[in-house]
Amino acid sequence: MNIGTKILQNIKDEISNKDWNRYMKYLTYDEKASRSNLAQFYAPNILLAKWIKTKYEFQLAHLFELETKVKPHIVISSNKPIKDALNSKKNDDNEKKNEPRNQTKSTILNPSFTFESFIVGSSNQFAYTTAKSVSEKPGAIYNPLFLYGGVGLGKTHLIQAIGNHQISLGQKVIYTTFEQFMNKFTSHLRSQTMDRFREHFRECDMLIIDDIQFLSGKEQTQEEFFHTFNELHQAKKQIIITSDRQPHKIRGLVDRLRSRFEWGLMADIQPPELETKIAIIKKKCEIDGIPLNQEIINFLASNMGNNIREIEGAIIKLNAYSGLMNQKLTLEFAHNVIKDQLIEKQKNISIDDIVTLISKELNVKISDIKSKKRTRIVVRARRISIYLTRELTPNSMPQIAVYFGMKDHTAVSHTMKKINETVEKDENFKILMEELTNKINKISAEID
Repeated sequence: MNIGTKILQNIKDEISNKDWNRYMKYLTYDEKASRSNLAQFYAPNILLAKWIKTKYEFQLAHLFELETKVKPHIVISSNKPIKDALNSKKNDDNEKKNEPRNQTKSTILNPSFTFESFIVGSSNQFAYTTAKSVSEKPGAIYNPLFLYGGVGLGKTHLIQAIGNHQISLGQKVIYTTFEQFMNKFTSHLRSQTMDRFREHFRECDMLIIDDIQFLSGKEQTQEEFFHTFNELHQAKKQIIITSDRQPHKIRGLVDRLRSRFEWGLMADIQPPELETKIAIIKKKCEIDGIPLNQEIINFLASNMGNNIREIEGAIIKLNAYSGLMNQKLTLEFAHNVIKDQLIEKQKNISIDDIVTLISKELNVKISDIKSKKRTRIVVRARRISIYLTRELTPNSMPQIAVYFGMKDHTAVSHTMKKINETVEKDENFKILMEELTNKINKISAEID
């Protein structure tokens, strides 16, 4: 049994029987096209390949790492003859041999990450404007540029947009994650080829480092990066860094690196507001040709949290399921397909969280919402609280009835019906419910 087959057997024990039987069992491993740092798999079609990569790429890489001590890049393609794959690899290797040794290449840049494809909203306006300025005058202003924010908010898109713009102007760009930087450093240190390592990272026009927070506690790597930073900065080469937090919040970061990260400009990206998420989903559907109607788009924007990568993954998943199962993309279908992801997010939200937010947003006392008062404004706030509790938490109707002091679960069911009727008739009320849902989902993201 080859390593790829063994990994597939291992992942079978970790995932649901439904996912295995419907999707993963059709995945095949290409031993000849794979190597220690690359694992090549094939799926029956491109939709299935995209879906598996989105959902299981990290898990597959982790299982390889457990077996081989090396975390490979996972490639999942639609079925392709092995001969073609080998020829393609051979050609790539020949091209690499013919390249001048001192040529610095851009690495792993996604050509679709451009400023034109980035959706701008109030949550990311400053970061976008700053990135655009740096792309126009690299090394001259805001050096280094330090972007920080939560996972999946668009940091990587922005920094790769800068890199792609510079490449189009003929500049030498190096993009790497900090993990890749550290792995290269360790490898060259062991093989005593540090001159090649330094040449690679210091002879470029722009160095982009993603996820710098992982250098925490890596003293030897920090020392090397410190000197790389100084060389590039003194040569007026642009340095761009991302992190999930500000420099002073990165534990185990030496003071001299922290101060250098703060030399230029720090810009944060906040979780997107509802309108921005809707625009992002529409753009993704437009680019990939995925026919989601407005109702499904609003549902995803309101219920999928703020991680844009997760939302994009859900869109790919919906499209894959629809194609493979020959099902029309409806709201009910969408809800069923991604319900597991919704339930996972719901676990973080309590009824108290919802009632507290509704109290603040609608200017109604918490005690009134939980009371039996029948004034119009209180009843409205109570019904909204009950509806959102049922939609956004795992609490059952009987549990909700007990919390709000209702007679039984039928009263909760009646409230759900009333809210749904109002949403259908009143567009302003519908927008209000979407905004409240989005704010509650932000609470969930903060708890994560």
